[in-house]
Amino acid sequence: MALRRLEEKVTKENLWIYILSLLKERPLYAYEIKEMIRERFGFEPATITAYVVLYRLEREGLVESRQERGASDNVVRRYYRITEKGIQTVEAGREFLKKILKLLEVPERGPDAD
Repeated sequence: MALRRLEEKVTKENLWIYILSLLKERPLYAYEIKEMIRERFGFEPATITAYVVLYRLEREGLVESRQERGASDNVVRRYYRITEKGIQTVEAGREFLKKILKLLEVPERGPDAD
């Protein structure tokens, strides 16, 4: 139960850090982002959740979007790109997570520790 809550908080409830990490590689459209999260990070956010997070990221200036026609299928899609502010934010988020993990490390106890 506790582990499940932690998994929810670190994955679906903080989807923004996964999205920004993927967008550092290249511009992507929403469905592509959702599929890459499933493949790379091992969980699948609801489609509407991904769109809501992308909208919020765009409103905050962390990503920008524009409609483009796909090269292979000629379909018009909205592609998202990370901004400089987005890069700074995802790096700060990664540093924060590293700091938390370091604080949670417990030193090994030797055989005479009791």
